[in-house]
Amino acid sequence: MYQAQNFDHLLGLPGFSDDALSTHFALYQGYITNTNKLSDLLAAMRNEGKTATPEYAELKRRFGWEFNGMRLHEHYFGAMAKAVTPLSSETPLYQQIVKDFGSFEVWQQDFVATAAIRGIGWAILYYDPQANRLFNVWVNEHDLGHLGSLPLLLNLDVFEHAFMLDYGTKRVDYIAAFMKVVDWGTVANRFAGARLS
Repeated sequence: MYQAQNFDHLLGLPGFSDDALSTHFALYQGYITNTNKLSDLLAAMRNEGKTATPEYAELKRRFGWEFNGMRLHEHYFGAMAKAVTPLSSETPLYQQIVKDFGSFEVWQQDFVATAAIRGIGWAILYYDPQANRLFNVWVNEHDLGHLGSLPLLLNLDVFEHAFMLDYGTKRVDYIAAFMKVVDWGTVANRFAGARLS
């Protein structure tokens, strides 16, 4: 059984109301609940020999949505902090960003532009260990558009539930608020772990 992580330490986060965060945490808890329910239902259907049914196929498809919704939110909340660690130019992540994008500022402009794309989804910074390269990627849905097997370093939720309570339709203001609370120490540690794997 998957257990929800507690992100209450983010309450009081600058640029994010407690109401919006609590609503978002409840949505995240729903992904945990549904991941567990689907896992149990799929196991029961396997045990009953019902794997060739349309119901089994639809539950299998839905499982990716719920599971990725759970994990993407854990990465999203996990990279935010009230007291952020800036990204030092001495870190391997900063040096990789400069290598792949020319400068940190160019990378940030591209990440923000990716997050501002019209529609719902996620802006994600991925690292490809095989090619030693970073990518800013748009993912439409939790389960569509991911770069297979690539470690996720930073992601920004741009579904309406993430910003409408605080910012209405001003997604750009929400993106700016998010960029101010990114804990680069966490993101740099994810990068270091990805390089070791």
